Amino acid sequence: MMMKRPVLAAATAGVVALSLAACGNSSTPAASGSAAADTSSMPTVKMMVGGIDKQIYLPYQLAQQLGYYEKYGVKMELSTEQQGGVGAEEAMASGQVDMAGAWYIHTVDFQAKGKNVTNLIQLSGAPGERIMCSPNANVHSGADLKGKTVGVTDLGSGTDELTQFIASKAGLSKNDYHTIAVGAGATAIAAIQRGSADCVMTTQPTVGALESKNLAVPAIDLASADGAKSALGSTLPSAGLLAQTAWVNSHQDEVQKVVDALVDTMHWISTHSAQEIADKLPPAFVQNSTISKDDYVKALDQDKGQFLPDGIMPAGGPKTVFDEEKTIGVDTSKVNIADTFDQKYAQAALKLEGYAATTTPAGADG
Repeated sequence: MMMKRPVLAAATAGVVALSLAACGNSSTPAASGSAAADTSSMPTVKMMVGGIDKQIYLPYQLAQQLGYYEKYGVKMELSTEQQGGVGAEEAMASGQVDMAGAWYIHTVDFQAKGKNVTNLIQLSGAPGERIMCSPNANVHSGADLKGKTVGVTDLGSGTDELTQFIASKAGLSKNDYHTIAVGAGATAIAAIQRGSADCVMTTQPTVGALESKNLAVPAIDLASADGAKSALGSTLPSAGLLAQTAWVNSHQDEVQKVVDALVDTMHWISTHSAQEIADKLPPAFVQNSTISKDDYVKALDQDKGQFLPDGIMPAGGPKTVFDEEKTIGVDTSKVNIADTFDQKYAQAALKLEGYAATTTPAGADG
């Protein structure tokens, strides 16, 4: 969930830190088979993630669980965007945190408003979202959304914008369907259950919970790069690492260390099973009131293809995002595609770690 909302006052925006102990990570070593790292001399970086327990954002926490931030020489303080609170990207843009685990599209949003924000590594080539609909709604395509009520995480959020984009691809405007804010998890499930929404755009593990309860079926699938290509004609780069360009320029060493950790994490994801990934995550992430661990693993196995193995921005992806922005009325005329992302940190990490890039990289024209 990536919200586009005004920055709230600092007093109401509190950053909710996820301590290592709270995540069951107090004993995670800095690297497999080695003693725990001495963090006393390491720089500290603060990152907020737009819903840290969602599968689409699992690499940020997984890097912590694997000990990779410390392995590459940085102490990471992770926090999560809270329902009704300040969005992760807004917390970063206002200086409450240094980095945001957020959708790439927000770099375009900020630059269109004259605020220089950069995407430093691309973690996914698809948003990991599905439009889940009640079987009675009879929705099988974007065109079928006409006259329906669609639940999104929040009005003006990334899911709201993405729904508009899908509808536009089917020849509909936002006036052809009704949108309501339903959040994620239990609140999204309740919206379908009580009939206040015909469909909801959501991610795992909410998708799996809706299916296991026989409340909704997938109508439009953007959970993988192939699904995005089918629905939109191209990949749609989503989860990335965002920071203010001025902060990046003055913290080059910290930036590289964080990207090093995340590139290593993406390689780890690509070489391990869904079960192995789930076993590394905090227990509360993979088994809770909405989903069992078996269902979480099944869902992750199905959707693992959204994650890029090397952190490289995929060719054609930025163009699709710019197309989405124009569709929803964002003026991108003063934004250069090449200024919205930077490949050099991921490329340096790949070289350091001895991994080969397998994603065809986007160029200056996207």
